[in-house]
Amino acid sequence: MHTTIDEAPDALTAAEVWLGEGRKVALATVIETWGSAPRPVGSQLVIDSDGNFLGSVSGGCVEGAVITEAQDVIAENQPRILEFGVADETAWRVGLSCGGRIRVYVERLS
Repeated sequence: MHTTIDEAPDALTAAEVWLGEGRKVALATVIETWGSAPRPVGSQLVIDSDGNFLGSVSGGCVEGAVITEAQDVIAENQPRILEFGVADETAWRVGLSCGGRIRVYVERLS
């Protein structure tokens, strides 16, 4: 049985439930922002190995890229720091519509 948004009001609660169900899970956390980033430091997104997710690190601007990276983190069990913004090489692929920049730490949970 998969947890729905109504059953898990936040990313950490969903992570606990999903881990209890035997899913492989990663947690993405905003660790730094510049300018007008859409989510504050501490905002979180939980992702399972199937790409299910709950939470937000950017209000929808870069979640797709974070989910893809999180699936790699789950498979490799190697945390990483991601950086997104309009002034880096990812600006043409993904970007923050508000013009800010964010750094996101992605780690596998056990």
